[in-house]
Amino acid sequence: MKVNWDEKGLAPAIVQDASTGSVLMLGWMDQEALDATERTADVHFHSRSRGKLWRKGETSGNTLHVVSIAADCDGDALLVRAHPSGPVCHTGSATCWGDDPAPTLARTLSELAALLAERKRDLPEGSYTATLLRAGRGAIAQKVGEEALEVALAAVSETRERTVFEMTDLLYMLLVLAIEMDLRPEELTASLAEKKKASQGRPLPP
Repeated sequence: MKVNWDEKGLAPAIVQDASTGSVLMLGWMDQEALDATERTADVHFHSRSRGKLWRKGETSGNTLHVVSIAADCDGDALLVRAHPSGPVCHTGSATCWGDDPAPTLARTLSELAALLAERKRDLPEGSYTATLLRAGRGAIAQKVGEEALEVALAAVSETRERTVFEMTDLLYMLLVLAIEMDLRPEELTASLAEKKKASQGRPLPP
C-alpha cells in the first residue's frame, strides 16, 4: 500500500465501522502509527498536539479492532475499517458526529465482535470466550449445535423471554465461531444478501 504522506509525514485516516458502515472518526496517521496498527490489530494514530504515537482507547478502553486498511486512489488518505469496542468519541457518543444512526443490534454486534477479537488475541485467564477459543473449532462448533437445540426447545415449550435469552446465546456462539475462523464481515453480509434475494423470489447465482 502506497501512501503519499504530507510534508509532516502524516495522512488523514477515516475510521468506518466494519459492520454497520457508519463513519466513526477522523484521525491522523504516520508510518509509525500505520505499522503499529497493522502489527497489533488495534488502531493507532499520531497525536498532532502531543507529537507522539497513541493507541485509540488507551485511556478509555474503547479500542478499535482493525479489519482492513486501504489508501484512496491518490494515496492521500486512509480508510480504516474496524470494530469499535465502545463509544468512539471522547464525549461518549458512538461517533465523533454524534450518536450512531445505525440500528442498535448492528452496533451491539460490531462491539461484541471487537471484544471477541481481543479475547482471541490475548486469551486472558478467566475468560469464558478465551476458554472456548483455546478448545478449538470443534468444541465451538459443538456449542453452536447445543445452543441451536436449546433455541428450538425454548421456542416450542418455554417463554418468550427464555427464547430470546437462548437466541442471544446462539448469536454469541456463532460470533465466537466466526472470529475463530477469521471470517470477514463482508463474507457474512454477502451471504445474507443472497438469502435476501432468495426470500424476494429472485434467482440465486448458479
